[in-house]
Amino acid sequence: MFENLKCFENCNVLSAMSGGVDSSCVAAILKKYGISVSGVTFKLFENQNNSISDARNVAKILGIEHMVWDLSEKFRKDVIDLFVKKYLSGITPNPCVICNKKIKFGEALRKARELGYTHLSTGHYANVTYDENSGRFLVKKSKTSKDQSYCLYTLNQEQLSHVILPLADTEKSEVRKLAKSMNLPVHDKPESQDICFVDSNYRDFIKKYKKDLDLAGDFVDEDDNFLGRHNGIHNYTVGQRRKLGISLGDRAYIKSIDVLSKKITISRKTLPTNDVLFAKKLNFIPFDKLKTRMKVLAKIRYNCEEVLSTITLIDEDKVEVKFEKEVKFIAPGQSVVFYDEDILVGGGIII
Repeated sequence: MFENLKCFENCNVLSAMSGGVDSSCVAAILKKYGISVSGVTFKLFENQNNSISDARNVAKILGIEHMVWDLSEKFRKDVIDLFVKKYLSGITPNPCVICNKKIKFGEALRKARELGYTHLSTGHYANVTYDENSGRFLVKKSKTSKDQSYCLYTLNQEQLSHVILPLADTEKSEVRKLAKSMNLPVHDKPESQDICFVDSNYRDFIKKYKKDLDLAGDFVDEDDNFLGRHNGIHNYTVGQRRKLGISLGDRAYIKSIDVLSKKITISRKTLPTNDVLFAKKLNFIPFDKLKTRMKVLAKIRYNCEEVLSTITLIDEDKVEVKFEKEVKFIAPGQSVVFYDEDILVGGGIII
């Protein structure tokens, strides 16, 4: 099943171990195939003790070295602070994308290379391959229902050349079976939550993180008529229809959020759709820069359908994405990601 790992038999791999079943299974698979492997758990935020303990226990069972790296200060600065700042600006951020770029495949991979490790392995469900024709590393979708290539679009060629993703096309159910067969105690551990550093929900987290902020304000209609009070702009996102805290009918949704006045405008019209968006902070994987218009499949969120689109570079770091059908819930701050069939082309941040 993992015959493709044979090309790494002379490598020295550092396996990122979060304490979950995926990353634990990755370390076990590498060890099983005779690859030199050590484990590392990144301490990123409070309340990680159980995860660190689980990872350490798995490493002990496997008989491999296990380290804990405290990257909490960089994680706070680059991920958490940005996450909170964006939400308080009325923008919907994607912390997993930023974490992959800045922490896992940024700071952690850099440190691993300095210590002499040839590769960093993780439990992501995606494929990293080398294309001899172009001389570039490519990212391809996992053939499983858990494909996570969307979150990897920011990786550059240097990073990709030192990344191993053993799970690739292995179904989650099969990973659990493998973990159980190798007597890993985390084989039935529940899935981790979407935002790892948030205990309950992001609204409570932001309120706790920024204790002295007064974010309450008014709900208004499209003519600026007062509709009621809300308890904080951080509790809402553009396009939201449910749990508005005000009864206006099923068709009501949030049209806009004004950060300065703290006004949230609610519309009773049909939820808007759009056939175009613009994105910045671009990264492309099969090539360095988009030179001509390109037909792609575009995704505007991790869990949404791909839409046939045309992307056109209109500035040094700005692309227009023209959809062939209108889409809903385009949220500034989220990532739009492009595919050419199963190949990850790249992506950017929606503006």
